[in-house]
Amino acid sequence: MSTENRRDGFTSRLGFTLAAVGSAVGMSNVWAFPYRTATYGGGAYLLPYIICVIVLGSTGIVEEISFGRWAKTGPLGAMQKAIDKPGIKHIGIIPVLSSFAMAAGYAVIMGWGIRYLVGAFTGQVTGDVDPGAYFGAITGEFGSIPWHVAALILAIIAGVAGVARGIEKINKVVMPLFYILFIGMAIYMLTIPGSSEGYKYLFIPRAEMLLNPKTWVYALGQAFFSLSLAGNGSVIYGSYLSRKEDAVLAARNVAIFDTLAAVLASLVIIPAVFAFHKDLGAGPALMFITLPAIFREMGAFGQIFAIIFFLAIFFAAISSLMNLFEAPIEMLQDKLHMKRPVAVALVVGLGFLVGVFLESGDVIGNWMDLISIYFCPVGALLAGICFYWVLDRKTAEAEMSLGRDKPLPKWMYPVGKYVYCGIAIAVIVLGIALGGIG
Repeated sequence: MSTENRRDGFTSRLGFTLAAVGSAVGMSNVWAFPYRTATYGGGAYLLPYIICVIVLGSTGIVEEISFGRWAKTGPLGAMQKAIDKPGIKHIGIIPVLSSFAMAAGYAVIMGWGIRYLVGAFTGQVTGDVDPGAYFGAITGEFGSIPWHVAALILAIIAGVAGVARGIEKINKVVMPLFYILFIGMAIYMLTIPGSSEGYKYLFIPRAEMLLNPKTWVYALGQAFFSLSLAGNGSVIYGSYLSRKEDAVLAARNVAIFDTLAAVLASLVIIPAVFAFHKDLGAGPALMFITLPAIFREMGAFGQIFAIIFFLAIFFAAISSLMNLFEAPIEMLQDKLHMKRPVAVALVVGLGFLVGVFLESGDVIGNWMDLISIYFCPVGALLAGICFYWVLDRKTAEAEMSLGRDKPLPKWMYPVGKYVYCGIAIAVIVLGIALGGIG
């Protein structure tokens, strides 16, 4: 039996789509998108954001899925297959290491989310404790080890189960539940007095903000990172995709549902902030301090709302964490011929050894900024160059055309080659210049 036939993979289009959506939908959809939308003009921010999602979805996501499927392996193997030149053919290790580094930090933050979910069930999150003090207690040095370990145990269970029996099955459950829970919360927010001001702020565009270059820059950054363009996650999932499936359609679905997740989060958070006269803030403080303060003021329903909210966050986090660990796990299987349970244990174990020293709130913030600014967009650029510039056009278009009932649009390849790769370069330059735009 050939290696390709033995290789694990997704068993259905739905399974792949939900897994790919799960890899893109993460906690940044909840804490970053609402803040950016409110800061840069509400509806005026949504317009450039949607434009960026359309461009990136039809070029970057399609490219990464198709690149992985063409190579039938992860980022390192795919770039080796494309380049195959001494000295540079191992450059694919960059997106693999960035995926691992991001996973090590993300597991820490997911641990915070698990702690808050348990605290929501016990009533601590909505009790008399000060939200800032509660958050500070778990984000100090080594302040969240049990919850951090819990996140990694879940990652091990999912990883050992494999792609079809683990990643696919879990995402088929958690991603629909994520949307159902956020839709329910959004509907409930319609009944809260004062929430209407939040909807006005969200959807009525402040036209002058469209002329502000930062609106476009941060919309681009948010779209780029929200879609998980880093040359790793979509490449590795694409390597598990059947050649009968349409990569263009899959990319479109990922872009649509990732944007829907961000908008749903905004429909919950921005009206709540306005109704309870809180500061939108930025970063984890919005999710872990501001919103718990709001839940406390909701009265009897506050605890239920907190449980629903942090349960949805948990679903988003576990789907993203599985994806981040998968690239290094697959690399060990492919290059060192490790059995999957051994590869999973080694990668997740090393993730813990790195992550345990990142548990301080300040340290984890700097770590995630370092990876997202300097490494993730470089990985995306490398994958784009390999697919659009190293592979010949006939091969690239043939790969993108697999599984399609209609011919591939003629504009897709040149826009990917010139516009998308140019955007990836711009994201690197702007991220370094502005200290991060994701």
